[in-house]
Amino acid sequence: MKLISWNVNGLRAVMKKMDMVAYVQEEEADILCLQETKVQDGQVSLRPEGYHAYWNYAEKKGYSGTAVFSKQEPLCVSYGLGIEEHDQEGRVITLEFENVYVVNCYTPNAKRGLERIDYRLQWEADFKAYLQELDRKKPVILCGDLNVAHREIDLKNPKANRKNAGFSDQERAAFTSLLEGGFTDSFRYLHPKVEGAYSWWSYRLNARDKNIGWRLDYFIVSDRLKERISQANICAGMMGSDHCPVEITIDL
Repeated sequence: MKLISWNVNGLRAVMKKMDMVAYVQEEEADILCLQETKVQDGQVSLRPEGYHAYWNYAEKKGYSGTAVFSKQEPLCVSYGLGIEEHDQEGRVITLEFENVYVVNCYTPNAKRGLERIDYRLQWEADFKAYLQELDRKKPVILCGDLNVAHREIDLKNPKANRKNAGFSDQERAAFTSLLEGGFTDSFRYLHPKVEGAYSWWSYRLNARDKNIGWRLDYFIVSDRLKERISQANICAGMMGSDHCPVEITIDL
């Protein structure tokens, strides 16, 4: 099974730059997960042939949002975490299949000066509990923009960003806690020492051309699935957003 995850940072903007239907058909992913779609119901028409489409819209217009396109129709689809505080921004879609859950997530940003760090940490605790509850029933594949660079190897300038959103000690510790709770970072499982592997670059100062980036986009799997991962790639050459797609191939 091939899965792709991409923070498009505005789906309508990306669709003006490229043919998304052609992209989906060319990639032949079994499941494509998008984050930060920034659309409301009816604002965009995207339904690639042969795929079932699921959308979770933020209540605030032009903000957040997620979507999933799946060749196989899931047994069940749920939206959010079932916690009202967290479920206003369209951040989570969960697809249940016979032998696995696939969770698409766009994690809240702690914001400049870590002004939203308390909320972020509450989210992290609640989301971890949600994933572990799923994991008790069947294995989980989590993907999305998780808004954290876990280790120093996962961003270009770790020392300069130590207290910034996405690389704060608190966010990194929460990510470590998630992994210690029974999950594996697929990219680092296959590529533990690869440097310069980033999935997001600032639009400023030609950061992408210079590869001054962060690895913020992940596929996280239940530990018991990790040996089934055959590929975990970062598609850095794919343009259209300030993020690039990430993908895995896994034997289910």
